[in-house]
Amino acid sequence: MSEGHIELVSLTKRFDGVPAVDGISLDVRAGEFFSLLGPSGCGKTTTLRMVAGFVPPTSGTILLDGTDVGSWAPNRRNVNTVFQSYALFPFLNVAENVAFGMKYKSVPKSERKQRVAEALELVQLSGLEQRRPNQLSGGQQQRVALARALVLRPAVLLLDEPLGALDAKLRRNLQVELGALQKQVGITFLYVTHDQEEALTMSDRLAVMNRGQIVQLGTPEEVYNEPADAYVADFLGVSNLMDAEVDPDGSGHGPCRLRLGDFMLEARAGQLDARGAVKLAIRPERVHLHPYEDAAGPNRVPGMVERLVFIGSTTHVYVRLATGSALQALVRNDGSALPYSQGTAVSVALPADALRVLPDPGISAAEIRDETLGDQVLDLTS
Repeated sequence: MSEGHIELVSLTKRFDGVPAVDGISLDVRAGEFFSLLGPSGCGKTTTLRMVAGFVPPTSGTILLDGTDVGSWAPNRRNVNTVFQSYALFPFLNVAENVAFGMKYKSVPKSERKQRVAEALELVQLSGLEQRRPNQLSGGQQQRVALARALVLRPAVLLLDEPLGALDAKLRRNLQVELGALQKQVGITFLYVTHDQEEALTMSDRLAVMNRGQIVQLGTPEEVYNEPADAYVADFLGVSNLMDAEVDPDGSGHGPCRLRLGDFMLEARAGQLDARGAVKLAIRPERVHLHPYEDAAGPNRVPGMVERLVFIGSTTHVYVRLATGSALQALVRNDGSALPYSQGTAVSVALPADALRVLPDPGISAAEIRDETLGDQVLDLTS
C-alpha cells in the first residue's frame, strides 16, 4: 500500500472550551492533493497543525497509514510542513538550508549532496546552491522551503498557505508548478488556503470548512458546480445569491417554480423539493444579458447596468434587477465594444439549468456574502 494515507476520525480541538475544530472526519488518499479551504478562523490551520503534531487534539483520532499518531511528537511522524513565512536560515546558503534537516534524520553525508541536488532540480533551482536567502526572490525562497521539505522524503507534505506572501502573478505561476510537482513526486499534499483559485487550480479534492466543521467535500468541479448550501456557493468563486420563494404548486417532481419579486422563474438544479423561502444561486458566467426590448423567453428579468469592471479577458457587468436583487454577469473580451454602460436597461436571462435552489440559512444573501468574505479584501484584479 502507498504511504501517505491520512484518516481523521471525530477530530476536535477546543481552546478555553470553545471548539476551533468540531468533530471532523476526513479520509485523504495516499498520493492525493487535498485542500482545506475556508475563511480565517474556520479551523483549517488548526487541523493541519494537529496532523503535524504541533497542537494536541482535545479528542478524536489521527491515523497515518493506519497508525494512530495523535500522541506522537512531530519528529516521530513521517510528515513535513511548509509555512507561509519560508523560515529559512539567513546565515546558511541554499544547499545548506535544504540539507539542514537531514543531519537529524541520520542520512549519511555521502547521500546528502545527491539528495540536495535532486530536490533543487525538482523545484528548478539548480545552480543557485551557494546563494543566501536574501539574494533570492520571494518565489525562489518558497521553492527552497519546498526543497527542504521534500528532501526528507515524507509520506505527507503539509502546506500552510505557502503562496500567501507572493504577488498575484507569481502566485498563479507557482500554483501550476506546485500541482505538477505533486504529481511528479507522488507525495500526499495536505494544503491549507483561503484562496479559492488556489484550491480549484491544484486540488484533486477539497473540503470547504466553516466554524470548525466540514460543510462540503468533493472534487473542485463538484463543489463549484454543485454547492451544498449558500455559504459554499458564495465562498467558492463568485456566485449570485438571490432571495426567492418557492411557488407552493411548483415544487416536487421535475423543475422547481419560484417567485423572485413579481417574476416567476424555473430552476432545474439543487433542492428542487424545497418549500418556502430559499436562496437562488447562479454563477456570473451563466448569466446572459440581452437588449431590454428582447424580453421574450423563459426566465427573463429586466434590470439596469450599475457599473462595469474591466479585468482584461472579461468584463464584470454589475446589474440591478427590477426585483431589487444585485447580480454580476461575465462578458468575455472578444475585441468588440460592449453595448452596455452605466444606466443601460437590459433583459437578464437566467437559464433554468444554471439556477440552483439552496436551503435558506435564515439570513439574507448580503449577510452571507459578508460572512464568507470575513476579513479578506476582495480584489477584482487578482
